[in-house]
Amino acid sequence: MKSRILIIILGIVFLASCSSILSQNTGKKTQSSSLMDFLYPDETSRSEHKPEIPVLKLPVKVGLAFVPSKNWQRDGIHSKDQIELLEKVKKSFLKYDYIDRIEVIPSTYLQSGDGFTTLEQVARLYDVDVMALVSYDQVTQSLENNAALLYWTIVGMYVIPGNENSIQTFVDTAVFDIKSKKMLFRAPGINKLEKRTTAVGIDDTLSEKSLEGFGLAVTDMTVNLDAELARFKTRVKEEKIAKVEHRKGYSGGGSMSYYLLVLVFVVLTRKSTRTKNSWLFLLRR
Repeated sequence: MKSRILIIILGIVFLASCSSILSQNTGKKTQSSSLMDFLYPDETSRSEHKPEIPVLKLPVKVGLAFVPSKNWQRDGIHSKDQIELLEKVKKSFLKYDYIDRIEVIPSTYLQSGDGFTTLEQVARLYDVDVMALVSYDQVTQSLENNAALLYWTIVGMYVIPGNENSIQTFVDTAVFDIKSKKMLFRAPGINKLEKRTTAVGIDDTLSEKSLEGFGLAVTDMTVNLDAELARFKTRVKEEKIAKVEHRKGYSGGGSMSYYLLVLVFVVLTRKSTRTKNSWLFLLRR
């Protein structure tokens, strides 16, 4: 009798811990990259930092990269997925005439960890004036609910979704002028996903939802980034956050000048056609 009770107790304990046996992703886990730790790896670099008023030569050339993972851990986002996400961010910059071009840079180029020294080296390599750095913080949590133990005991753990999984993702793009080391503006993005799974489905679900969370957070961030980019010209004029110089051949008109020329061409063409038709009408009379 005692042995049967012992077996039942051991079975209950096994069922209660089966998620942790089947997966290493149970409980609460965090994957992140820290902008501050990357830019200022030690106290000396922080005390020496004295940002200047940036001088921007329009149109500016922009580098775009993910900040490497914190404490040299494995990046929370695969390099291929990083590039795809950065391509989404890149579209926000392409709308504005004061942007010349945008270079998507793999985070591996930033892994030496020397802060602004590394940024300057990468900027020379890619010939960019400004760097947009994307950092992230994602917290995944997988917990067994109270009903899970009861259902697993009666039905079996392969049938009833007993694990509550939540994924909270935060991303942030900070745009820096390389020469002055001044942050020009930043834009955050957030997302939260929840899904219930069985014990055997935890790893696949968390992997899938992790990437989905990053994608949705980046989408949210691009909305804010677009707003900041639109405000940037106004802030330069009104708040004097930077000095502006124009590169040779750039007047600041950009796409608006192009559309104006097209409009003038259409008007003149229509006017010429009407004049021609009027002369034909008079000759026929």
